[in-house]
Amino acid sequence: MSSNQEWNRRSFLTAMSGAGAAIMLSPFLSWAAIDRDPRIAEIVARTLGIDTHNHIDVPLIKSELPGPKVDLAGELKKSGLSAICMTFAVDYQKLVNPGDAYERFINGLSAMDEILKSNNMKRALNFADLQLAHKIKQPIVIQSVEGGHFLEGKIERLQIAYDRGLRHLGLLHDNDASVPLGDIFTKSPQWGGLTTFGAEVIKECERIGVLVDLSHCDDNTVNGALKIAKKTGFDFSYRFE
Repeated sequence: MSSNQEWNRRSFLTAMSGAGAAIMLSPFLSWAAIDRDPRIAEIVARTLGIDTHNHIDVPLIKSELPGPKVDLAGELKKSGLSAICMTFAVDYQKLVNPGDAYERFINGLSAMDEILKSNNMKRALNFADLQLAHKIKQPIVIQSVEGGHFLEGKIERLQIAYDRGLRHLGLLHDNDASVPLGDIFTKSPQWGGLTTFGAEVIKECERIGVLVDLSHCDDNTVNGALKIAKKTGFDFSYRFE
């Protein structure tokens, strides 16, 4: 691995935390289509604004790929944002068979590949990508997934996801993964907080350079993650600190 590649991995977490980015939620609001105060538009234009949680609906079944056309670049330019964390989840429909979660995850990424290709966009793989995109006013995305269901207990899949462009992982979502990672705050506690596998996932994310989001985690899971996390760029509330 080259020194530049290693810098990209190590610095993505910490650089994001020191970016000083102004966070603007829900970019596709109606204000983008109405008259705007030019003074506000000027502020937005010079701000590295990132929506850190934005669902892009994509098909998760292979027969439904590539999915509908989405004017992602146009909507982002109207919003004034520099980037979004483009996320999806695989557990909205019940996961029954081993491998279902991983197949949905890969299909979702493939659908997003097509959206980005048709919009002449790419994923940000490091902070330098975000800075350049903002400078040249070219919208960009940070690839995210909500829930570690796709791992199914296989830690090596994090590297596969990283190689596909994943840089933001929501540890938990609405339903437990087949190999649980921690307790979900909207469900009765079952696992005593962060599980052994959940801790392993956080450590591996730190190693390769994936930001961990602890939304949907209960207090014990959050506290467990805080005890083992060694990097400062972890996102605990949809905000880059």
